[in-house]
Amino acid sequence: MKFVHIADMHFDSPFINLSDKDILGDLRRLEQRKVLKKVMEYIKENNIEYLFISGDLYEHQYVKLSTIEYINNLLKEIPNTQVFISPGNHDPYIKNSYYNKFDWSQNVTIFSNEIEKIESKDINIYGYGFGDFYCTDSGMESLQLNDLNKINILVIHGTLDGASIEEKQYNSMARKMLQEKQFDYIACGHIHKPDYSSHIVYPGSTISLGFDELGEHGMIVGEIQKGKKVELEFVPLDEEEFKEIEINVTNTLSKEELIEKINALEISNREYIKIILTGNRNFEINKYELLKYIENERIIKLKDHTKIAYDLEKMANENTLKGLFAKQMLEKLNQPEMAQEDREIIEKAVEIGLEALE
Repeated sequence: MKFVHIADMHFDSPFINLSDKDILGDLRRLEQRKVLKKVMEYIKENNIEYLFISGDLYEHQYVKLSTIEYINNLLKEIPNTQVFISPGNHDPYIKNSYYNKFDWSQNVTIFSNEIEKIESKDINIYGYGFGDFYCTDSGMESLQLNDLNKINILVIHGTLDGASIEEKQYNSMARKMLQEKQFDYIACGHIHKPDYSSHIVYPGSTISLGFDELGEHGMIVGEIQKGKKVELEFVPLDEEEFKEIEINVTNTLSKEELIEKINALEISNREYIKIILTGNRNFEINKYELLKYIENERIIKLKDHTKIAYDLEKMANENTLKGLFAKQMLEKLNQPEMAQEDREIIEKAVEIGLEALE
């Protein structure tokens, strides 16, 4: 059997943490549509029998009816492909969800919050969907496969070996427990980074949702024959890529020089760039002001991780007003367990204060 496995599309995501540039969210939402269409084209061209969608297909809070209709119309284009959807924490199977109240294409099966089994001659497909925005027990522990001669597949959304309180809220499952179930393939969702090193597979988010999801994004294409190794391939789909570029400012002596360095960067028109400034700064850096002078619109974020270049310990030994100021600021900076945000505020105060005392 041949299949395609996707997850975490997050249709109609507001992309609120992506950028201050409103148009970028619109572009990403258009890319979501484009990428799902590419999935359908691949399925048609390669006679794929099964499509597994492992949760977070859309954002329950934000998704529009027109988006659901767009998704469903694409699924109608592959009537010979059986589609199995396992709702996740962002698109749970609840009373007012589109999973529950929308008339989906006949080739679509949507799992609810009880483990279900869909049987055919050679294949059993199990699935579970979130029945709320949180899930602490999907019931997987008690599930037993009743026919190991068939190909057995699980479609589910959740985390593996969740350790933190937060992770345990999203259907944490022990990897060892899942391995002992003897599924031939487990189509997981929730983790946005691809992981297909075993038969417990995360395809990752189908398109990147921001700078916390660097690298390629796409789908898993697979083929299963009982008793043989599962053949898996990661197929990139997202034409845009989020990248970070680090610039050390230690030897940069002015704001103007830094702007020139940033504007001289060679950047592909398919990349979204976050600039990370590091090193010891010799001048005050206002990242919002810098962004106004950056010419390449592909540079959409700037992070300032620099430190002040002043030697406060040396200054603190001076018998001057500047030395007294440096001593007081040094005492503040040496306070134990200081939050990073507070440290940055004090460092900025040091910069401004020392410049005023020049």
